[in-house]
Amino acid sequence: MARYTGPKTKIARKFGEAIFGDDKSFEKRNYPPGQHGNARRRGKKSEYAIQLMEKQKAKYTYGILERQFRNMFKKATAAPGITGQVLLQLCESRLDNVVYRMGISPSRSGARQLVSHRHITVNGEKVNIPSYQLKPGDVVAVREKSKSLGAINDSLANASHVYEWITWNGDKKEGTYVAIPSRLQIPENINEQFIVELYSK
Repeated sequence: MARYTGPKTKIARKFGEAIFGDDKSFEKRNYPPGQHGNARRRGKKSEYAIQLMEKQKAKYTYGILERQFRNMFKKATAAPGITGQVLLQLCESRLDNVVYRMGISPSRSGARQLVSHRHITVNGEKVNIPSYQLKPGDVVAVREKSKSLGAINDSLANASHVYEWITWNGDKKEGTYVAIPSRLQIPENINEQFIVELYSK
């Protein structure tokens, strides 16, 4: 399965929330997609359907494919701590996610592209792997030649979110991944327990 490149609003409507960020189209039609729109009666979802929906929501939110996501779950299971929380922490520690959180890109898909195109460095070294797992203390920066890119500067100018586990230096265009975020510091509306239950079957 290749990465999803279709209409993002359709996916957001499926989950009933703007998982890809601000979306005017979603605000206009914030009900599930389909021929009959909001009029269609939907029966009660099974326990499996709810768990599957939560897993799909997490995958689409972070832009991770099934095999990658399953491998991350195995890693989370082997790690000490609560499996669901560790899974989300692994998602948040990905380089593309931290680039997005720092405001270098307005979306995770944009952040993934910046990383793939070698515009980002980690501890002074060019890294072009979006799934690269950062460790506390790692310094993420915009490559010297890329500091004048309009897309990056526009995104930084509009960035307003501040995260306690990340520091950002606007003059140097670099930030530090200070610590692994706690569950309370992760703003995503994902019930990780459902994902754990689904994979544990």
